[in-house]
Amino acid sequence: MRTPAWPAATSDAREWTADGPYSAALREGRGPLFLRRADGWLLPLEVERWCAEPDPVDQEVLGRCEGAVLDVGCGPGRLVAALAERGRPVLGIDVSEAAVARTVDLGGPALRRSVFEPLPGEGRWDTALLMDGNVGIGGDPRVLLRRLARLLRPGGLLIAEVAPVDVDERVEVQVVHQADVAVGAGELFPWARVGARALLQHAGRVGWRAVDQWTAGGRCFAALRSRTRRTSAEPPKSTAVMSSQRAR
Repeated sequence: MRTPAWPAATSDAREWTADGPYSAALREGRGPLFLRRADGWLLPLEVERWCAEPDPVDQEVLGRCEGAVLDVGCGPGRLVAALAERGRPVLGIDVSEAAVARTVDLGGPALRRSVFEPLPGEGRWDTALLMDGNVGIGGDPRVLLRRLARLLRPGGLLIAEVAPVDVDERVEVQVVHQADVAVGAGELFPWARVGARALLQHAGRVGWRAVDQWTAGGRCFAALRSRTRRTSAEPPKSTAVMSSQRAR
């Protein structure tokens, strides 16, 4: 098990390529697909739900969003498209070409980009979303939370979907189709699984404040606020380049 170093924690992109099982599942709109741990343990991925219209649980999350929204790991774009349809400023980012293409096809703006790469509007987003287990991106929740604090405006809102069990683990996984679960396929990459308690502990240690927790439809969520002001030790925010970017 290894933890990516800040700020180059971009290994989340390795197994989410155009020819990988994840991209193939998104193009077809169905699984079965799994995250496979090195010891063979499997976490099912809910491809059909991700490719469907936002369900009532999603709709509640969308209703909590404030201002301009950045959907980190937007997948096939159901939330980005729904927010765009409401007239909300929104951008989805994902390292999967198929995910970005599907989001754009739905009418949602999206970029093929890792959260650890330079992004439009750094330091000015009002809300960030980490849905569908994306709190695991990069394999280290604290690194990810620090990065998101730099992307949001001071006092910005983070809504994160966490594991429905009390867990805090950093692992290496593969994305595999059902046919490959016995042997695995492709390289391992860092991932994390955290429940609500673990997320709040990590968040508190890097300057976030918990504002709400809720459970709906068997899914668990936490809402956090970033620091209301930036410290002198933090690097200056990058210049927003939204106008010079285009969705792929």
